[in-house]
Amino acid sequence: MNPVVLRTSELTTQQAADLLNVSRTHFVHLLDRENIPYRKVGTHRWVRAEDVLAHRRKTERARRKALDEMTELDEEFGLQ
Repeated sequence: MNPVVLRTSELTTQQAADLLNVSRTHFVHLLDRENIPYRKVGTHRWVRAEDVLAHRRKTERARRKALDEMTELDEEFGLQ
């Protein structure tokens, strides 16, 4: 999919879950916890692809930071 089109697109919860490689149920929990903005049309939730990608970047940064901290602790305690 063209990145420019993707960023301006709206996605279903299933499409967004697929993009994040999580279950749709987990993705809906993210929406319920207001981690990602969405709009509702009838009973359907729509999310902007840009918001989903921003959430993915934020999650990846947090994972990297946690891994860096674990690596530092391993080195500090001589576990490597």
